[in-house]
Amino acid sequence: MNSKQIRREQIATLVLAVTMLFAPFMIRGQSPEIPPEPAGEATLQGVVRDSGNRPVVGATVCLQAKAGKTVTERTDSRGAYRFSALRKGQYALRAEMNGYDDTTFSPVVLARKESRTIDLRLASARAGERQDSSAGRPEFFDEPHFAVAGVTDTTNLGGHGSDTIVRNREAMAQATASLRTDDSGNKTDGDEAEQHRLLGDAEERLGNSLEAAREYQRAAELNPSEPNLFDWGTELLLHRAAEPAIEVFTEGNRMFPRSVRMLVALGAAWYANGSYDRAAEHLCEASDLNPDDPNPYLFMGKMQAAETAPSEAIVERLSRFVSRQPQNALANYYYAVSLRQRRKSPENAADFAQVKSLLEKAVSLDPKLGLGYLQLGILYSEQRDFAKAISTYRRAIESAPQMEQAHYRLAQAYRQSGESSKAQAELQTYEKISKEKTQEIERQRHEVQQFVYELRDRPPASQPQQKP
Repeated sequence: MNSKQIRREQIATLVLAVTMLFAPFMIRGQSPEIPPEPAGEATLQGVVRDSGNRPVVGATVCLQAKAGKTVTERTDSRGAYRFSALRKGQYALRAEMNGYDDTTFSPVVLARKESRTIDLRLASARAGERQDSSAGRPEFFDEPHFAVAGVTDTTNLGGHGSDTIVRNREAMAQATASLRTDDSGNKTDGDEAEQHRLLGDAEERLGNSLEAAREYQRAAELNPSEPNLFDWGTELLLHRAAEPAIEVFTEGNRMFPRSVRMLVALGAAWYANGSYDRAAEHLCEASDLNPDDPNPYLFMGKMQAAETAPSEAIVERLSRFVSRQPQNALANYYYAVSLRQRRKSPENAADFAQVKSLLEKAVSLDPKLGLGYLQLGILYSEQRDFAKAISTYRRAIESAPQMEQAHYRLAQAYRQSGESSKAQAELQTYEKISKEKTQEIERQRHEVQQFVYELRDRPPASQPQQKP
């Protein structure tokens, strides 16, 4: 056999072997099976936030592969989502939630074993409609129904109620301002609305309150975001323009219904306007929106402490505050105060024991909580246990020497115990501190100018109105 014959036989043998190997597939008209890809190892995660940079809980996040398969997840209590065991490839990411416009991020290209983070932002659907209808310029709500015409440094607050309640309203306005956050990191450099907002901050620091308010208003009209509306309303509230503040916060709540601080501010504004019931309604709503946020409870507690008739709705929420945060001294304190106000008579032993237990826990959690010792002293005085009352009032003064009510109560307890000289000394201290505090409050009121404003074709804010 020559070399050519040998080579032909070798080729024939190779062809036969290949044919036998692929015969099963050729008979069925199929191609040889390709081993499946290994399980996906890429991950994609992130946080869904609203226009106010607050996490959106319960949003639906959809991830669609280029081939067409879609998987979905829901955001957790932090607004976070996560997809794992993903194959490499190209995807489209979408988030949706009732009350918001859908948002899409595409393409998302994942490599094998890649871990990627993509945060998404949902804009309020109503805010989006507002922007679409205004040809590129978002409006606040056509035009505010008020105009800030000027300022005055008078201390006439124009409010009703005792001086204690008026002081409490001012304190709650200051507390509302403390809820402001630094959102500069979420702004776009050169954004016109942000420039007006920064100008407002600068004017306020310089004491030009009227100019500051106008800059905050301009920022909110150009970009009615949650921070811009909140800052504008807070500026109005700080300068005792309660009705315009109510209008701004009401619009803010309509556009950003999941903003807890907007509801808290709306409650504070109604309280400043003299409507305890409306204030309680909005603070309770804020608490129900996020039961783990302490701020609504703290505002309820501050408001309740200055009132004589307790709100049952607030008492229930303060009870929840204690159950969720049992190691919070103020939670125990405010719930105790609300229960003490609700007591039918000082002789009720069951109520006394519960309130006493809560107050004792509050001062054990925070030994410097002078208000807690003060309330304990009042309890003992009601029981005519003046020895314990005197001891507890003195603890209150040790914790907070400038608490004038503790000196006054201690003077009364000394008088009931027959210690006239000590009672007189405490009364003198009380009068001295009260005079100094009154002078300081008057100085602060002169420094905080009051806005002069006019309302336009709108019923007074003190009249209950239907929500939009």
